[in-house]
Amino acid sequence: MTKTNSPISTTISRRGVLKMTAGGMLAAAAPAGLIRSAEALAEDKPAKHIPICLQLYSVRRDCGKDIDAAMKQVAEMGFEGVEFAGYYKYGNDPKALKKKLDELGLKAPATHIRTSSFVGDNLKKTIDFHKTIGCKFLIVPGDGAFSHPERSKELAETFNKAAEALKAEGMYCGYHNHKGEFRKDGDKTYWDLFAERTSEDVVLQQDVGWTVAAGLDPAALIRKHPGRTKITHFKPTVVGGDEGKKHFIGQDSVNWKEVIAACREVGGTEWFTVEQESYPDGKSPMECSKISLEALKEIIASM
Repeated sequence: MTKTNSPISTTISRRGVLKMTAGGMLAAAAPAGLIRSAEALAEDKPAKHIPICLQLYSVRRDCGKDIDAAMKQVAEMGFEGVEFAGYYKYGNDPKALKKKLDELGLKAPATHIRTSSFVGDNLKKTIDFHKTIGCKFLIVPGDGAFSHPERSKELAETFNKAAEALKAEGMYCGYHNHKGEFRKDGDKTYWDLFAERTSEDVVLQQDVGWTVAAGLDPAALIRKHPGRTKITHFKPTVVGGDEGKKHFIGQDSVNWKEVIAACREVGGTEWFTVEQESYPDGKSPMECSKISLEALKEIIASM
């Protein structure tokens, strides 16, 4: 840091400089050179690591044959966690599932479950099961009521009540979009209406691929609802007319750098979830998932 004749000590710590800059104190008292130095330090701070998990629906056939072997392969690829869409042989044995996850070095940050899991006596069972496996984000991947003029309001209230109960356990409920959620009721999409009708504790798990397929900008939607995109679906998607593109992250129609930047800056995003639903070039679901993971890591490293 450059020496000055300022009454502020030139030995101010990096943390102290950043705190003073944020509070406006440094701007009032320090020379421009010192402020620029603080800004440079802030810019040099490495971006927060956001871990990557795989939605196991991507490799559902492998899971159906042998869930343990499938999860082992996913861990060996370099995924840090898995998002469930069914529990196979572990449906009634969360303790055994947690033990297996620990053996494989995997986290279980999220799951896809039905809305009914949050209703009545099911809610306690849902909390108990997912608390045991360490699963924080309980996401509904579709409900016909979501884009219904009246039932959508009741659905939002169901999520609000569930979110209140889950918050005490350090858990969240949320909703995952397809294309239909972007239909409009008046001048607003059902996605935006759901966001307005639910508390900030209800997660908007945006499936970036479906958003792009619907002709919308996923990064803009993340920024429109700050703090609500705590876990995001990274599904490679090719828009019609994009010749030469493939359903692999980095080779598709999604501007991944913009999405990642929005997640980092305003999304409150804690996990990225790769979801591979198409398998180009005759490759297996496992092979395609690995290609997308490695490409995503390269994109993140380049930012």
